[in-house]
Amino acid sequence: MFDSIDIKVLECLMQQGRMTWSELAGKLGLSSPAAADRVRRLEEKGAIVGYSARINPDAVGCSLMAFVAVTLEHPQYRDLFLEKVQELAEIQECHHMTGDDDYFLKIRCRGTADLERLISEELKGVPGVLKTRTSIVLSSPKETGDLPLPRET
Repeated sequence: MFDSIDIKVLECLMQQGRMTWSELAGKLGLSSPAAADRVRRLEEKGAIVGYSARINPDAVGCSLMAFVAVTLEHPQYRDLFLEKVQELAEIQECHHMTGDDDYFLKIRCRGTADLERLISEELKGVPGVLKTRTSIVLSSPKETGDLPLPRET
C-alpha cells in the first residue's frame, strides 16, 4: 500500500507539518517537486486528511480534560446525540464503544463549572441520553496524535 518513502513522508509531516518542500526533500533524498508530488498522492489516497496546529490547551484556557462515557436509552436516539456531539467544540473525540457504554467522549474545557454545564445541560439535555459517567484527567504523561506507522521488514 505504502512504500518506504511514503512512510517517511508521513513520519516527517506528523512531526513537523509546516516543513517546506525543500526540507522534506532533503530528508527523503528527493527533489522538491518529487517530494511535493509524494505528498499530493498521499492526500489523494486519503492518507493525509488535513493539516493543523497543535495548540497548548493550558495556554488558551482549556486546562480541564475529562472522559465521559455515555449510555443511550435506545439506538433510535443515536442521530440526535451525534448531532449534538458535532455541535460542541469542547468534545474533541467521540468513539462508539462495545461494552456497558455506547459512546466515549474526550472533552476539553475551562474548568469544572464548564464541564458541569456541558454534561448537565448539553449532553443530558439530548433526548435518549440515559446516563453518563465522567472521569477527570489529573495529568497526561503521554498524549500524541502520531500514529504507529508500518515498518519495512
